[in-house]
Amino acid sequence: MCLNLKIEMIKKYLIIFILLPIITLAQHSVKGNFTPLEDYKMAIIYKVTPKDAVYVAHTNVNENGSFEMVLDSTVSQGMYRMVYGVPQEENNFDFIYNAKEDIVFDFNSETGIEFKNSVENQLITSYTNSMGMVSQSIGMYFRQQLQDTTALETIFKTQLETQNQFEKTAKGTIALNFIKANKPYIPGEYEDIKTYINNLRIHYFDNVDFNSEILQSSNFLVERVLNFVFGMANSGDEEDEIYIKNIDEVAAILKPVNPITKVYLFKVLWQQMVDANVETVASYIVDKYLMKGAKALKQKELIIELESYKRIALGSIAPDFVFEVEEKGAITQTALHKLDQAKQYVIVFWSSTCGHCLKELPQLHEMMQVYTKDQIQVIAIGLEEEQMRWKSETYNYPLFTHVLGLGKWDNKIGNSYNVKSTPAYFVLDKDKKILAKPYDLQDFKVFMAEQYIEN
Repeated sequence: MCLNLKIEMIKKYLIIFILLPIITLAQHSVKGNFTPLEDYKMAIIYKVTPKDAVYVAHTNVNENGSFEMVLDSTVSQGMYRMVYGVPQEENNFDFIYNAKEDIVFDFNSETGIEFKNSVENQLITSYTNSMGMVSQSIGMYFRQQLQDTTALETIFKTQLETQNQFEKTAKGTIALNFIKANKPYIPGEYEDIKTYINNLRIHYFDNVDFNSEILQSSNFLVERVLNFVFGMANSGDEEDEIYIKNIDEVAAILKPVNPITKVYLFKVLWQQMVDANVETVASYIVDKYLMKGAKALKQKELIIELESYKRIALGSIAPDFVFEVEEKGAITQTALHKLDQAKQYVIVFWSSTCGHCLKELPQLHEMMQVYTKDQIQVIAIGLEEEQMRWKSETYNYPLFTHVLGLGKWDNKIGNSYNVKSTPAYFVLDKDKKILAKPYDLQDFKVFMAEQYIEN
């Protein structure tokens, strides 16, 4: 009953949508309502192309959360990005503007975007919802381990009919590019779950044109690749092995794709692995695909970024640096690589003006009281604009070896470790090989709890 009900709902949903006109007379404007009101102050529109994002217009969000921007005749059809907060790369969504219709939407930080007017964007929403319902029915069938093969074949037939009808309805629209590219693998007859999942994997990119300018001008290709790499798994494989296998398959698909798009997608994958602390895979991407592509395109900034990353990757020897130490009233110079008294070293970058640092450093100092200096030595590098406040604060942490890093974000030591924020932690072994890069103090505590240190 549940499966049949869902299928009927899909068909009803589809019939209703088809009755909508494809094109309405336009007022070349974008209107929106944001909630909760206090979270939104400004709306900015960019036109997105495969090469860049070009500023179009901006306006303040009213006290009631609404805004309106009128787009003149020079604003052409294509893919656009609405930015509603900072950082911009995280607080945005894409939409289609066909230069023929008004766009009205509601946006909620919890539920996302709902287009109140815009046939192009409503069409994609309707397609996504309809195909999602079919996918749920397929999943329900397999989860319930049903034996009625005819029922599954009916669902597959509904899936194909839904796809074909949406493609027919979307003819002549920009939305058609996304509907075609999103077409899933649809069996012509019954398949058991193992066969079906395997075929889903094999045919995942069959309908994706990676050279399409429309797709390149949106988040579609990125989301498609990420969903494949992180979502397609074989039972029994280790997580890192799964990711690497999936990345290699993506790389094979991308062989005929233009180099700029290819490098961009690998860069996104690499950044995702870095953010998820999957460093083995992140390094694999750099070594096998990304660095080669960046050099071929002479993307100097990316090359520098990748070189900086590799310099502090897990398993690498930590960058050396010289610093002053006070012994018996005398100040002498030494270097990280000259230190040999401890089995492990903890480098923590902090600042006397950093609130998080001043919360975590006392806790770190308390942790270190259970270890001797031949077990762990903490080197605390203060990234500072001036010395006085830092010097005063260091007296609270007598167990640490303190290093002053003047220049703050332009400090040579901080730059060599690619430090972008504080506190930042690095754990080294006695040979100065990087063992871990804990995200925060809690992450450091977890790492230490997993380590065995001889007393």
